Amino acid sequence: MSYTWNQLGLRIPEIMLPKEGADYGKWAVVACDQYTSDPAYWQKAEEIVGGAPSTLRLMLPEFYLGKPDEEKRIVDIRSAMKAYVEQGTLRTLPKGCMLVRRTAEGRSRLGLVICVDLDAFDYRVGASSLIRSTEKTIVERIPPRLKIRKGAMLELPHILILIDDPDKSVIEPLEKAGGEVVYDTDLMLGGGHITGTFLSEEKMEGAREAMSALFDKAEQTYGTGKAMLMAMGDGNHSLATAKANWEEIKQQIPEEERSSHPARYALCELENIHDEGIVFEPIHRVLFADGKASGAQIIEETAAVLKEQSKDCQIAPKGTAAGEDQFAIPVICADGEKVLLIDHPSSKIEVGALQNALDLLVQEKGYRIDYIHGEDAVRSLAAEEGNAGFLLPPMDKFLLFPAVASDGALPRKTFSMGEAVEKRYYIEARSLV
Repeated sequence: MSYTWNQLGLRIPEIMLPKEGADYGKWAVVACDQYTSDPAYWQKAEEIVGGAPSTLRLMLPEFYLGKPDEEKRIVDIRSAMKAYVEQGTLRTLPKGCMLVRRTAEGRSRLGLVICVDLDAFDYRVGASSLIRSTEKTIVERIPPRLKIRKGAMLELPHILILIDDPDKSVIEPLEKAGGEVVYDTDLMLGGGHITGTFLSEEKMEGAREAMSALFDKAEQTYGTGKAMLMAMGDGNHSLATAKANWEEIKQQIPEEERSSHPARYALCELENIHDEGIVFEPIHRVLFADGKASGAQIIEETAAVLKEQSKDCQIAPKGTAAGEDQFAIPVICADGEKVLLIDHPSSKIEVGALQNALDLLVQEKGYRIDYIHGEDAVRSLAAEEGNAGFLLPPMDKFLLFPAVASDGALPRKTFSMGEAVEKRYYIEARSLV
């Protein structure tokens, strides 16, 4: 069958970009939830941007969440949004989408910047919505993000949403649609290169028909009314925040105004999980005792909790391999590297078993936890006294759709779509008013 964009949970946006002649190398800045334990990264970004127009002025790096100047930064963001709109720093394109080709870390992937309908997304456990969460949503993480989104004139997406399109029928053919290249730039601080091609609404008709076919296939696979057409790839809590914001607004406006209200939609990048450039990297963990314990003590406490939650857990020498019904998770602290050897673990995947233990330690001991992209960064942080790093293996990306359809959301931070430098950079914007 042929479905409308609305029936597919999508909408063609009016994208906003900086005016012609802008320096996109300074305009584009990596997602706010990256480098949360690396103040030097954000200082370098400040030095590169200087006084030039930049999305750095329109977002709050999560490194600054909870800092004394957080409120002032949010006020400054809203002021910058207003100024960029009123002074013509941003221009609005006609209705259409942006096809983006991103190259980083020797890999290249294709994406489509489009709007998703937040009424087609549900992050609650057991949801059967068109767009599904792939990780457990921590509702406590929504309020600080909601504080930023509420009252904001603009949204800028770092959200990546996946489709399961083995025939490459939706996004890939758009490279031959004959759009206009709007930007073609290197990205700061090792982010690689990106090219953005604008596609008018008319040029999107083939993609709509192909998405319609995917929808029919999803209904056949998952059951009528339970089709999973899209799954979160990155930015789950950002989309959950947009959803929470919309649910509040929805209750305050007449029903006839809801279908066209800008807050009902969220700008995102749609990608095909079968794109060879998409890899699932593990997201590692680091615990910070902040003077309460040594790194070695953290590891011993983690092993003790895992022993209670599983059949057994031993701290084994570096390089110890897992046996049958075991997980082997490398752990690092200032004293060196060991392996947590977990026997008959509490979860089917390593990250699930480990997260259960770390959550308990964070709750009971008051340790801090951070989720780190890249083994080198983990080793660097874990080398400091009072810290402990945990290295996790990657997930098979082709298990994502079946796993979420069968078991619901995976443990949070199960996978990352590439390393930190491969994350989405803010470029496109959309008006929320």
